[in-house]
Amino acid sequence: MKTMTSKASLAAAAMLAAAWLASPVSAQTQTPPAAAQSAAQPVPAGPAPAVTAPAAPAPSASTATAPAAPTASPAATVSTTAKPDAAAAVAPAMKELSPWVMFMSADVIVKAVMIGLAFASLMTWTVFIAKSIELSVASTKLRSALKKISETRSLAEAQMALGSKEGILPSFLAAALREARMSAGLSSDAGIKERAASSFSEIVRAEARRIRIGMGVLATIGSTSPFVGLFGTVWGIMNSFIGISKSQTTNLAVVAPGIAEALLATAIGLVAAIPAVIIYNHFSRVTKGYLELVSRASGTAGRLLSRDLDRSHGSVHSRAAE
Repeated sequence: MKTMTSKASLAAAAMLAAAWLASPVSAQTQTPPAAAQSAAQPVPAGPAPAVTAPAAPAPSASTATAPAAPTASPAATVSTTAKPDAAAAVAPAMKELSPWVMFMSADVIVKAVMIGLAFASLMTWTVFIAKSIELSVASTKLRSALKKISETRSLAEAQMALGSKEGILPSFLAAALREARMSAGLSSDAGIKERAASSFSEIVRAEARRIRIGMGVLATIGSTSPFVGLFGTVWGIMNSFIGISKSQTTNLAVVAPGIAEALLATAIGLVAAIPAVIIYNHFSRVTKGYLELVSRASGTAGRLLSRDLDRSHGSVHSRAAE
């Protein structure tokens, strides 16, 4: 009887040991569905089931954290797909910022400023080409004329050497001959020379005014173009800020085109002003050199007149002596 009881107790102990050893395996195989179900549906609060095995919580904790990663991945994919959608929504607002596109997108006032500055720049280069040709031709003609009469002895001989050409030097010679003819019979040579010098100075002033035509345009463009461009920039930036207040956004894609269009006006103003200032200074030097040649021509005509007067008085004195 005792042997049967001991055998029964040994069998019961073996069954308990087998049950205890099998409990971790069953926990590992049954926990993931339960964890997935608990992630999908909230588990109502209640008393926790009694677990007699002490080693079971460790495997369940490790296995319960494993499915948690897949549950968070859909949110990550949603966030990553949301970013391209936002970029795609912003992308249509961006546009090509070429000068022509910025000009066509600018305000009417800014467009008018840009057109005016472009016209001023065109005038600057037109004046540059025209004055360069004019000063070059005038200087070449005057040097050639001075060379032709460098060996002449009288006003009449100088006129014959020059022929019927028009220019500043023939004008000096004509004025000297006219004054000598109108002062015929007067014995004061100083008065004749003074009146001839007055006529020469009038011719020099007229030539200086003629040769400086267009210089005032260059000075005006060079001094006012930056301020006109700045006015267009200020107007464009004002419109940009008004657009920002209406759209209630400070996104760079919305703000940048308006500011770029405004700054284009300042750029065009500088493009018009800088060449105008440089060309004005260049022509100031060239004009000064040409007016020195005109002064030389005036002095040459005055010397020829003085020789004619002295020659005429010498012939009168010789006739009187005879």
